[in-house]
Amino acid sequence: MKESRTRQGQSGSPAHSAATRQKLVDSAGPIFAEKGYYSATVREICKRAGANVAAVNYHFKDKLGLYEEVIVQCKRAAHVDQVRVALDQSGSPEDILRDVIRARVQGLRKNAISNWQLRIFAHELADPTPVLSRMINRVSRPIYDRLLGLIGKIIGMPPRHTKTRLCAHSVMGQILFYVFAGPLFARFSPEMKLTDEMLEQIANHIADFSLAYLREIGRTARNKPKHHREKAR
Repeated sequence: MKESRTRQGQSGSPAHSAATRQKLVDSAGPIFAEKGYYSATVREICKRAGANVAAVNYHFKDKLGLYEEVIVQCKRAAHVDQVRVALDQSGSPEDILRDVIRARVQGLRKNAISNWQLRIFAHELADPTPVLSRMINRVSRPIYDRLLGLIGKIIGMPPRHTKTRLCAHSVMGQILFYVFAGPLFARFSPEMKLTDEMLEQIANHIADFSLAYLREIGRTARNKPKHHREKAR
Protein backbone atom coordinates (compact mmCIF):
# COMPACT_ATOMS: atom_id res chain seq x y z
CA MET A 1 0.00 0.00 0.00
CA LYS A 2 2.81 2.37 0.92
CA GLU A 3 4.58 1.62 -2.38
CA SER A 4 1.34 2.24 -4.31
CA ARG A 5 0.85 5.60 -2.60
CA THR A 6 4.46 6.51 -3.32
CA ARG A 7 3.95 5.84 -7.02
CA GLN A 8 0.82 7.95 -6.95
CA GLY A 9 2.76 10.70 -5.19
CA GLN A 10 5.07 10.56 -8.23
CA SER A 11 8.33 9.82 -6.44
CA GLY A 12 9.77 7.98 -3.52
CA SER A 13 12.17 10.87 -2.93
CA PRO A 14 11.03 13.04 0.02
CA ALA A 15 12.50 16.13 -1.67
CA HIS A 16 10.67 15.42 -4.93
CA SER A 17 7.46 14.65 -3.06
CA ALA A 18 7.68 17.95 -1.14
CA ALA A 19 8.37 19.80 -4.38
CA THR A 20 5.32 18.24 -6.02
CA ARG A 21 3.19 19.17 -3.03
CA GLN A 22 4.31 22.81 -3.20
CA LYS A 23 3.79 22.95 -6.96
CA LEU A 24 0.20 21.80 -6.44
CA VAL A 25 -0.37 24.54 -3.85
CA ASP A 26 1.30 27.20 -6.02
CA SER A 27 -0.74 26.16 -9.06
CA ALA A 28 -4.00 25.82 -7.18
CA GLY A 29 -3.97 29.31 -5.64
CA PRO A 30 -4.40 31.36 -8.84
CA ILE A 31 -6.92 28.86 -10.24
CA PHE A 32 -9.06 28.97 -7.09
CA ALA A 33 -8.78 32.77 -7.20
CA GLU A 34 -9.92 32.92 -10.82
CA LYS A 35 -12.74 30.36 -10.70
CA GLY A 36 -13.60 29.93 -7.04
CA TYR A 37 -13.39 26.68 -5.15
CA TYR A 38 -16.50 25.08 -6.62
CA SER A 39 -15.67 25.75 -10.27
CA ALA A 40 -11.96 24.89 -10.13
CA THR A 41 -11.07 21.31 -11.03
CA VAL A 42 -8.34 19.03 -9.74
CA ARG A 43 -7.47 18.05 -13.28
CA GLU A 44 -6.80 21.67 -14.29
CA ILE A 45 -4.69 22.27 -11.19
CA CYS A 46 -2.62 19.13 -11.77
CA LYS A 47 -2.11 20.02 -15.42
CA ARG A 48 -0.69 23.39 -14.46
CA ALA A 49 1.49 21.81 -11.77
CA GLY A 50 2.70 19.05 -14.10
CA ALA A 51 1.50 16.45 -11.60
CA ASN A 52 -0.59 13.31 -11.70
CA VAL A 53 -4.22 13.76 -10.59
CA ALA A 54 -3.61 11.11 -7.93
CA ALA A 55 -1.01 13.40 -6.34
CA VAL A 56 -3.79 15.57 -4.88
CA ASN A 57 -5.26 12.56 -3.08
CA TYR A 58 -1.80 11.50 -1.93
CA HIS A 59 -0.80 14.86 -0.47
CA PHE A 60 -4.15 16.42 0.53
CA LYS A 61 -6.77 13.61 0.46
CA ASP A 62 -9.06 15.66 -1.81
CA LYS A 63 -9.67 19.03 -3.43
CA LEU A 64 -10.94 20.53 -0.18
CA GLY A 65 -7.74 19.52 1.59
CA LEU A 66 -5.69 21.22 -1.13
CA TYR A 67 -7.84 24.32 -0.91
CA GLU A 68 -7.42 24.43 2.87
CA GLU A 69 -3.63 24.36 2.46
CA VAL A 70 -3.88 27.29 0.03
CA ILE A 71 -5.89 29.21 2.65
CA VAL A 72 -3.32 28.35 5.34
CA GLN A 73 -0.58 29.85 3.17
CA CYS A 74 -2.71 32.95 2.63
CA LYS A 75 -2.99 33.22 6.41
CA ARG A 76 0.80 33.19 6.71
CA ALA A 77 1.05 36.00 4.16
CA ALA A 78 -1.41 38.04 6.24
CA HIS A 79 1.05 38.03 9.18
CA VAL A 80 -1.39 36.23 11.47
CA ASP A 81 1.47 34.59 13.37
CA GLN A 82 3.07 37.99 13.96
CA VAL A 83 -0.25 39.27 15.31
CA ARG A 84 -0.31 36.38 17.79
CA VAL A 85 3.24 37.20 18.88
CA ALA A 86 2.22 40.82 19.47
CA LEU A 87 -0.76 39.68 21.55
CA ASP A 88 1.43 37.37 23.63
CA GLN A 89 3.89 40.03 24.74
CA SER A 90 3.79 41.76 28.08
CA GLY A 91 3.08 45.46 28.33
CA SER A 92 0.25 47.93 28.70
CA PRO A 93 -2.94 47.23 26.71
CA GLU A 94 -2.29 50.37 24.66
CA ASP A 95 1.24 49.32 23.73
CA ILE A 96 0.08 45.82 22.84
CA LEU A 97 -2.73 47.17 20.66
CA ARG A 98 -0.25 49.42 18.86
CA ASP A 99 2.03 46.43 18.17
CA VAL A 100 -0.92 44.30 16.98
CA ILE A 101 -1.88 47.00 14.49
CA ARG A 102 1.72 47.33 13.32
CA ALA A 103 2.09 43.55 12.88
CA ARG A 104 -1.03 43.32 10.73
CA VAL A 105 -0.22 46.39 8.64
CA GLN A 106 3.25 45.00 7.90
CA GLY A 107 1.45 42.21 6.02
CA LEU A 108 0.71 44.84 3.35
CA ARG A 109 4.34 44.98 2.31
CA LYS A 110 4.95 44.55 -1.39
CA ASN A 111 4.77 40.86 -2.35
CA ALA A 112 3.61 39.89 1.17
CA ILE A 113 0.16 39.03 -0.15
CA SER A 114 -0.74 38.57 -3.82
CA ASN A 115 -3.78 39.82 -5.70
CA TRP A 116 -4.90 36.24 -6.23
CA GLN A 117 -4.93 35.70 -2.45
CA LEU A 118 -7.25 38.66 -2.02
CA ARG A 119 -9.50 37.28 -4.76
CA ILE A 120 -9.75 33.97 -2.90
CA PHE A 121 -11.01 35.82 0.17
CA ALA A 122 -13.50 37.68 -2.03
CA HIS A 123 -14.79 34.33 -3.33
CA GLU A 124 -15.12 33.09 0.26
CA LEU A 125 -17.23 36.10 1.20
CA ALA A 126 -19.48 35.62 -1.84
CA ASP A 127 -19.70 31.82 -1.80
CA PRO A 128 -18.33 30.38 1.46
CA THR A 129 -16.78 26.92 1.65
CA PRO A 130 -16.49 24.67 4.73
CA VAL A 131 -12.90 25.91 5.07
CA LEU A 132 -14.12 29.41 6.01
CA SER A 133 -15.83 28.17 9.18
CA ARG A 134 -12.77 26.11 10.11
CA MET A 135 -10.41 29.05 9.68
CA ILE A 136 -12.70 31.39 11.60
CA ASN A 137 -12.92 29.00 14.54
CA ARG A 138 -9.25 28.02 14.46
CA VAL A 139 -7.58 31.34 13.60
CA SER A 140 -9.80 34.41 13.45
CA ARG A 141 -12.06 33.90 16.48
CA PRO A 142 -9.25 33.40 19.04
CA ILE A 143 -7.52 36.58 17.80
CA TYR A 144 -10.83 38.46 17.78
CA ASP A 145 -11.60 37.38 21.35
CA ARG A 146 -8.18 38.51 22.53
CA LEU A 147 -8.62 41.83 20.75
CA LEU A 148 -11.94 42.32 22.57
CA GLY A 149 -10.22 41.64 25.87
CA LEU A 150 -7.45 44.09 25.04
CA ILE A 151 -9.80 46.89 24.03
CA GLY A 152 -12.08 46.15 26.98
CA LYS A 153 -9.16 46.85 29.32
CA ILE A 154 -8.48 50.18 27.61
CA ILE A 155 -12.06 51.42 27.71
CA GLY A 156 -12.98 49.83 31.03
CA MET A 157 -15.80 47.70 29.65
CA PRO A 158 -16.40 43.95 29.42
CA PRO A 159 -15.02 42.20 26.31
CA ARG A 160 -18.52 41.22 25.14
CA HIS A 161 -20.04 44.66 25.62
CA THR A 162 -21.48 46.09 22.41
CA LYS A 163 -19.29 49.18 22.72
CA THR A 164 -16.18 47.02 23.01
CA ARG A 165 -17.15 45.10 19.89
CA LEU A 166 -17.85 48.29 17.94
CA CYS A 167 -14.45 49.68 18.91
CA ALA A 168 -12.74 46.44 17.83
CA HIS A 169 -14.58 46.51 14.51
CA SER A 170 -13.49 50.10 13.92
CA VAL A 171 -9.83 49.21 14.47
CA MET A 172 -10.14 46.19 12.19
CA GLY A 173 -11.97 48.20 9.56
CA GLN A 174 -9.19 50.76 9.28
CA ILE A 175 -6.69 48.00 8.59
CA LEU A 176 -8.95 46.14 6.18
CA PHE A 177 -9.38 49.29 4.11
CA TYR A 178 -5.74 49.05 3.09
CA VAL A 179 -5.97 45.26 2.65
CA PHE A 180 -8.94 45.14 0.31
CA ALA A 181 -9.02 48.62 -1.21
CA GLY A 182 -5.45 48.56 -2.47
CA PRO A 183 -6.31 49.23 -6.15
CA LEU A 184 -8.66 52.08 -5.19
CA PHE A 185 -6.13 53.50 -2.74
CA ALA A 186 -3.48 53.55 -5.48
CA ARG A 187 -5.81 55.69 -7.60
CA PHE A 188 -6.99 57.98 -4.79
CA SER A 189 -3.47 58.70 -3.57
CA PRO A 190 -0.93 57.51 -6.16
CA GLU A 191 1.81 59.47 -4.41
CA MET A 192 1.38 57.39 -1.24
CA LYS A 193 3.32 54.26 -2.15
CA LEU A 194 3.13 51.46 0.39
CA THR A 195 6.81 51.58 1.27
CA ASP A 196 8.07 50.34 4.63
CA GLU A 197 8.13 53.94 5.85
CA MET A 198 4.57 54.59 4.68
CA LEU A 199 3.31 51.38 6.28
CA GLU A 200 4.87 52.49 9.55
CA GLN A 201 3.07 55.83 9.23
CA ILE A 202 -0.21 54.08 8.46
CA ALA A 203 0.16 51.78 11.47
CA ASN A 204 0.97 54.70 13.76
CA HIS A 205 -1.94 56.72 12.40
CA ILE A 206 -4.44 53.90 12.95
CA ALA A 207 -3.09 53.36 16.46
CA ASP A 208 -3.09 57.08 17.36
CA PHE A 209 -6.53 57.65 15.86
CA SER A 210 -8.01 54.60 17.59
CA LEU A 211 -6.38 55.12 20.97
CA ALA A 212 -7.52 58.74 21.14
CA TYR A 213 -11.14 57.57 20.97
CA LEU A 214 -10.61 54.53 23.19
CA ARG A 215 -9.06 56.71 25.92
CA GLU A 216 -12.02 59.08 25.74
CA ILE A 217 -14.46 56.17 26.05
CA GLY A 218 -12.44 54.90 29.00
CA ARG A 219 -12.61 58.28 30.75
CA THR A 220 -16.36 58.45 30.16
CA ALA A 221 -16.88 54.94 31.49
CA ARG A 222 -14.82 55.61 34.63
CA ASN A 223 -16.77 58.80 35.34
CA LYS A 224 -20.14 57.06 35.20
CA PRO A 225 -21.84 56.23 38.49
CA LYS A 226 -20.98 52.74 39.71
CA HIS A 227 -24.51 51.36 39.23
CA HIS A 228 -24.40 52.38 35.53
CA ARG A 229 -21.09 50.55 35.04
CA GLU A 230 -22.48 47.44 36.71
CA LYS A 231 -25.60 47.60 34.53
CA ALA A 232 -23.41 47.77 31.41
CA ARG A 233 -21.89 44.43 32.33
